[in-house]
Amino acid sequence: MSKLRIAVQKSGRLNEDSMAILKDIGIYIDNGKDQLKASAKGFPVEVFYLRNGDIPQYLKDGVVDAAIIGENVLIEKGNGISVVEKLGFSTCRVCIAIPKSAKYSKIQDLEGKRIATSYPNTVQEFLDKNGVNANLHIINGSVEIAPNIGLADAIVDIVSSGSTLFKNNLKEVETILKSEAVLAVSPVLSEEKQAILDKIQFRIQSVLKGRESRYILLNAPNDKIENIINVLPGMKSPTVLPLAQEGWSSVHSVISKNQFWDVIDELKANGAQGILVCPIEKMVL
Repeated sequence: MSKLRIAVQKSGRLNEDSMAILKDIGIYIDNGKDQLKASAKGFPVEVFYLRNGDIPQYLKDGVVDAAIIGENVLIEKGNGISVVEKLGFSTCRVCIAIPKSAKYSKIQDLEGKRIATSYPNTVQEFLDKNGVNANLHIINGSVEIAPNIGLADAIVDIVSSGSTLFKNNLKEVETILKSEAVLAVSPVLSEEKQAILDKIQFRIQSVLKGRESRYILLNAPNDKIENIINVLPGMKSPTVLPLAQEGWSSVHSVISKNQFWDVIDELKANGAQGILVCPIEKMVL
């Protein structure tokens, strides 16, 4: 049976997050000696460890069948490559930053300025959309140093926490796009490998749904059960089980982690007691 070849970034936070989700979906990789290619145990998958910026071309050429890659890299270099799943981790944004001492009120302030970036296509499209003419300097590496050495008036780079900009005396003035890790697919994927990818995507969706949800258990008097069920979003319907103490029941359901505190407050107001909330490893719908 053919193996699905998946590319991941060879190092850094995206690599760590990618390997973590592969492990969570039951794909275990033995990459003992920093190999550039490693096979999974018990699943028809090979993982290729590549430079993030090289992955789009490998996908286009069919050298790899799929990839876990930053959405920002695909937007810059991945024309014609499909995204089949957004993964919700390794989030960042592509921003325009200028020296803290520089004045800025609108995008047109960049007219005629020099902008250093590793994302020339993304930046040019953004400037064209806003009717701004600027001079782009393509830099691969430490873009944030460019204004300090007189090479550029502004930069465009990926930003996570903003600490690197702060250390280099820069400030964000525009967000061009927001990015996260995605599962991308080669345009020349065979039917046999598509079947393997479908299994992987199903498992990933189960893990992501689990990460977004919490399992909740609570006790409530029977005359409050209807009100409590109305509070719980649930999957289809909460599970209600009688307790040993007469007149009381246990209610089990699933809630979104983003609604957690609002739901808890409402449950307490409606008579819920002994509320227990647990993480969910995987959730198969």
